Amino acid sequence: MAVSDIAASDIVETVPSALIVLDRNLNITSANRAFYQTFRTSADETEGCLIYNLGNRQWDIPQLRTLLESVIPHRASVEGFEVEHNFPVIGRRTMLVNARKIFRPGDSDGSILLAIEDVSEERAARAESKRNWQLTQSIVDTIRDPLVVLETNMTIVTASKAFLTIFGITEAETRGRRLSELLQHQWDVPALRNLMEKVLPDNKPIESFEIEDDFPGLGRRVFNLNARKISQPGNHAHRMLLVFEDVTDRKQRERDALSLTNEISHRIKNNLQVIVGLIAYEAKWTAAPCVQGYKTMQARIGAIAQLYDLISQSSRGRTVAVDAYLREIAKAMSASLIGNMSGIVIEVKGEPLEIDPDRAVPFGLLVNELTTNAIKHAFPHGTGHILLCVEKFGDEFELVVADDGIGMKGKDSTKPPEKRGSDYVAIFVRQLGGTMIPWKQEPIGTTVRIRLPLLLVPPSGTEQAAA
Repeated sequence: MAVSDIAASDIVETVPSALIVLDRNLNITSANRAFYQTFRTSADETEGCLIYNLGNRQWDIPQLRTLLESVIPHRASVEGFEVEHNFPVIGRRTMLVNARKIFRPGDSDGSILLAIEDVSEERAARAESKRNWQLTQSIVDTIRDPLVVLETNMTIVTASKAFLTIFGITEAETRGRRLSELLQHQWDVPALRNLMEKVLPDNKPIESFEIEDDFPGLGRRVFNLNARKISQPGNHAHRMLLVFEDVTDRKQRERDALSLTNEISHRIKNNLQVIVGLIAYEAKWTAAPCVQGYKTMQARIGAIAQLYDLISQSSRGRTVAVDAYLREIAKAMSASLIGNMSGIVIEVKGEPLEIDPDRAVPFGLLVNELTTNAIKHAFPHGTGHILLCVEKFGDEFELVVADDGIGMKGKDSTKPPEKRGSDYVAIFVRQLGGTMIPWKQEPIGTTVRIRLPLLLVPPSGTEQAAA
């Protein structure tokens, strides 16, 4: 045997595809090990046999006859000829056949080399993937919200019928284009691009990204965008599902409700200010021992009035900024209890925290009571400094009311001064679900610390302050 024949034999046995060699009469002259293993036959049953008679005539296939008798005689080679057949023993399989004429020295007729690759699993996976994708497309078209599926480069793979209908564009105008290029580039938003670029590599979904713009044929609309990474069955590539939720009507209702809330709050504030004014007027004509009581009541109602003033000016409506609320309370108390000629100064320090309006009422009254106590008892000489402060501590925040007055020496340090004031403080703390931290004896002044839940969820069985 020649060296070239030995090398060729080694190559044939090394190739993972099944190989057979046919003579000009289509008899099998040789086959490699992969062929015998794939089709579960032996050399004795194979060599010298007409290919159509091999086994129980399992190779007598119309497509193969076409290849060997009609195509090969006129062509030197054939690539990717697909044969699907129900083979005995191994069942229905799809084979990819490559054929080539080969000539050996002294052999003018030549032979035919067939390389046979079993692609059944690949074809089945591809068919299953196609069926699943068709199912996915059907689901996409059934969903009422407009949505698109994007490739990793942010080009559109497919768009739902709802998307095409709402935005008045065709499938041809969307497929293969970037989302930012559609319509009049309403989706070309830098913040949205930054978020979308993280969905696939970092698996970070987009939740309710809001875009408001004028859309052709739709007018002014507001959309919430939500995105998720998806994987196509049978494919390792990842894609992005982007859903567009039209929330225009809902946003308008929210804006109307907020406007109404602000309007009502403004009217409540005005009515409370009228009451505060009436109390101030009565205080001018009442007996001196009663004046302080009138002023205390004026400060309490003023604290509530300031809350509704903040709500009426706020664009949020659902929450109240604590630091701004404290400043308004301090301003009102300085005007009603301290007066312009007093030497008592109220300072406010607050982190940017927010509470809901319902909880803000007892919170404001709590601050009012503690500050009133300091004004009335800490500064017998009429000068001093009061600090109102809020700080966040985990899922709580701490209210601090501190003064540099005469302190609690010689008094019961387990209770705030003034019995009625301490009762109100206790009620408001319970309403807010808070805890009063026992204060220590300070060298100068008094510091009251109260821990309150950040969400300010009202505890069950809350008490109402007595009228």
